[in-house]
Amino acid sequence: MDKLIPDPPFNTTTPNAEASRTEELLKDREAIKRALDYYLDPPAQYTEKPRRPSTMFMVAPDVGTESLLAHAYESLASASVLASDFANNLIGPQRHTALAIQQVIMVAELAVNRALDNVDPA
Repeated sequence: MDKLIPDPPFNTTTPNAEASRTEELLKDREAIKRALDYYLDPPAQYTEKPRRPSTMFMVAPDVGTESLLAHAYESLASASVLASDFANNLIGPQRHTALAIQQVIMVAELAVNRALDNVDPA
């Protein structure tokens, strides 16, 4: 039986074509290396500077722990009431989300209240 399609030639590349293909591969490797270096090991100019907190709103350093806990408790109680009132105006999944937020606030409020009890047992 005779083949309808002849076999392709074994080596159709010329030395120039092979050299240009090698150059293309080297350029691709260099580009990939630059991209990986940029994203995985960014230059110093792109790295994040150490965060310095703003001093615009600052708690006085001489305030006592009991006062701080009392203010935190009051803030959490206010946030709980706000979340509850907000949840009453919502329906469906949004209401459930607002009530979940209120529950997280209430748990934090309980933790602060317990810390207050530990600071100044009645």
